[in-house]
Amino acid sequence: MEQTLFLDFLASLQKLFVGYIPAAVFGSFIGYFIGINVTVYQIFRRIFQIPHSIPPLALLPIALILFQDSEPASVMVIFLATFWTVIINVAIGLQHFRRQNNNFRAAIFHVFHSLKVGIWVAWFTVIAIEMLIGPRGLGFLLWEAYKAGNTNSMIQVLLYIGIIGTLLDQFLDFMGSLLAQMISENKKSS
Repeated sequence: MEQTLFLDFLASLQKLFVGYIPAAVFGSFIGYFIGINVTVYQIFRRIFQIPHSIPPLALLPIALILFQDSEPASVMVIFLATFWTVIINVAIGLQHFRRQNNNFRAAIFHVFHSLKVGIWVAWFTVIAIEMLIGPRGLGFLLWEAYKAGNTNSMIQVLLYIGIIGTLLDQFLDFMGSLLAQMISENKKSS
């Protein structure tokens, strides 16, 4: 169980990062360009709300048809789920930044909050996809433990899923605080 748990842990993290990182980068840039202009923000916020409102798992059948392989289909669904979430939340954050007299600490807070929301969505999507189509990952391991009626393994995997999610959240909190502190120190020295 331990060796398979470690391999499934790595498989889940690989899916997460391959889908999340490009979505976070591109989504942040697009959210920035939408958020800096009030008119553009008002137009695109409503347009982007449509794809953002589609549950990520609803995209899985289409992705499976397009890619005909579960790995790229999974990554694409994770990417899209994160992408729309980050765009909208970064754009909203920049609107708050403008309303707070261009307070950079507020901007950093909102950008990192959007990255946290994006990673939550991505992590939930990874686990759900693995439960549906496997063939490996913590979600798959959880579902297999359920089918085998192994409650102890289910609880163990759930704890790992929760711990990983918490660590990812805490890492983004730490990075946001570090960046905000660096900005504050630069303003004090100027």
